[in-house]
Amino acid sequence: MNHQETYRHNEAYAEFLANESPHFHAKYTDSLCVPRAGARTLDVGCGVGQVVGSLTERGYEAYGVDVSEPNIARAQKASPRCQMYDGKRLPFPNAHFAAAGAFNVLEHVEAPEEFIRELVRVAETGGRIVISSPNFFRAIGFRDYHPKMRGLTNKFLNWKRLCEKRRQMKTDPQAVRFDRMTPIVKEPFSADDDAIVATNPLEIEFFLRQFGCEMESISCTDRYVARPVDFVLNLTPLRFLMFNAFVIARKVR
Repeated sequence: MNHQETYRHNEAYAEFLANESPHFHAKYTDSLCVPRAGARTLDVGCGVGQVVGSLTERGYEAYGVDVSEPNIARAQKASPRCQMYDGKRLPFPNAHFAAAGAFNVLEHVEAPEEFIRELVRVAETGGRIVISSPNFFRAIGFRDYHPKMRGLTNKFLNWKRLCEKRRQMKTDPQAVRFDRMTPIVKEPFSADDDAIVATNPLEIEFFLRQFGCEMESISCTDRYVARPVDFVLNLTPLRFLMFNAFVIARKVR
């Protein structure tokens, strides 16, 4: 059984998502809002449909896809435009959406590089792509929920690995791939620990550029925090070493 199949019938995950606070998705939802009334938007890994429902209420033609049957059963109560998909190819034509995004999904997919390519494919030229995932190579921070992030030794190794990847991007860009991880499966079910991809802002930016995008912003905060705090956290390249990868890009080709 591949990793995706563990979510297909996972009622516990659907229940977990249903209890998430709207504040959790607020920054992501707002980032999918483009200045065009009625524009088509897409949430990949839509969960139980909170983001699609919110975008629909704001007047967008919002769509969602997910690999989980229990998730989609709930999501369709928020919007009939939510549907199952195979986790590989998005069931939409090229250049179909003004904005497409994925929130805390990339770290769970079998082929993360192709997942990003698909997001870019379905976005129109000039369209927005939003990707938010944990920074598993964080070297600065606290309250680290995953073992790969914890402790000074791991933080040093993470910093070293990011430096190696940056060199590889310059010397052998065709060989760049996200690092894979062994999922941590807990009983009862616990979200996030079972990630299989070491997502990070450096490589998300790299692949978005490879697939024809320009960056609008890269930040380490995936939720709204006080503006002065947000400004300081994201002021320097240190944001690549902290917390999360919240990347907004624009498709240019």
